[in-house]
Amino acid sequence: MHKRFPDEAPVVHGPAVHGNRTPIDGAFACLANDIIARRKPRLSIAVGDVKDYTGKYSQNDGSAITQGGALMVYSALGKMGRAIQLHERFDTRIAELELAYIDRRQLGDGGEHVLQTPQGQQSVPWVPYFGGTILRSDYYIVGGITELNYNIQSGGGEFLINQIGPKARTFTMSIGVDLRIVDTRTLVVVDTVSLQKQITGFEVGLDVFRFFGSDLFDINLGAKNMEPLQLGVRYALEQGVLDLLGSVYQLDPQACLAQALADGKAGKAPAKAVAPAPVQPQATAAQTQTAAVAAAPVPISRATNAGPALSGGNSYQVLYEFGDPGISQQSSSTIERIVADAAKNKIVEVQIIARDNENWSSMKRQELTGQRVRNLRDALAVRGVHPSRVRLTWEPAPSDTSIRRDGAGYQIFAVVSVTPQ
Repeated sequence: MHKRFPDEAPVVHGPAVHGNRTPIDGAFACLANDIIARRKPRLSIAVGDVKDYTGKYSQNDGSAITQGGALMVYSALGKMGRAIQLHERFDTRIAELELAYIDRRQLGDGGEHVLQTPQGQQSVPWVPYFGGTILRSDYYIVGGITELNYNIQSGGGEFLINQIGPKARTFTMSIGVDLRIVDTRTLVVVDTVSLQKQITGFEVGLDVFRFFGSDLFDINLGAKNMEPLQLGVRYALEQGVLDLLGSVYQLDPQACLAQALADGKAGKAPAKAVAPAPVQPQATAAQTQTAAVAAAPVPISRATNAGPALSGGNSYQVLYEFGDPGISQQSSSTIERIVADAAKNKIVEVQIIARDNENWSSMKRQELTGQRVRNLRDALAVRGVHPSRVRLTWEPAPSDTSIRRDGAGYQIFAVVSVTPQ
């Protein structure tokens, strides 16, 4: 019990807050590891409405089933970490409001922005908008909770002698969920799942009802326990998410589910789940060599502060989001064009660009640039471009703190060259 002021009534404090876990948490870490180990593409997933379609409602207690199914699905996808990219589509009101402010030139970020106008460069306090900043998704998940079946099975017993004796009762109910994953571009339903989960409970007691002398004693002792209904809904939705992700990644999550449940029974922490070893078809010698060089880290030789300009010809820009070493989804098609030119033994120059509001210390900037170059090198290596062909040819010197802008809203972090074989 706790009270902040002497005249306050004490407040009871129960157990501490902790993560809301289910028995299959480890399966998400396992599947994420499997996706990364097999170098599967990082898909962009969104969530639509996952509603309560059971229609069960009580005037005293409200809805019997949670109305937050979509939020549970979002949380489940969040357990995949960086194996997927999660997009907000469920509640975009703030983003749409700020886009409206941008359109009216009312939204600022506390800084000045330079725009190129017919009269020359102009400094403005509002954030300029350039189309294409909102990234599209590859797939989205929708569906609902479709079943709530009360008391599908119950049983019990009571044994009394002279109105004294024990009693026990068990009961079972069930819920059902139906989910589907849809290709955002074509609206083709890629896969559907229909899952049901039974919810169990029990009640035990001891009754005494009799006279002792001239006094009547009526004593009732007992306990009742029931699996949380809404936690059962979360459990079913999470397993549905795993099945749908397995479909779009062409992986079977059943081994991960079995391992997570086995670890749960053994008392192991979910975070220790390890992805199963990937089963790959027999690789050719060329594929083995490509995989080996992709896995082997290649040291980055620091470039000089010679200048960021490209020489023209086969030149591209690869975008990285704020503070993120991973290549943005927008640049996936650019990577393919770089690979196509490199396959023709052309000299290709690539500018690594990011938002112009990235303003790091020289040490942080150099570290982030190194990570971005390595990720670019890895992305090219898995597509057949040997890492030895990828060289960092320019980056700012450690003493150079200036920002080299590339149009409105972007800056150049480094230049990488892909040389012929």
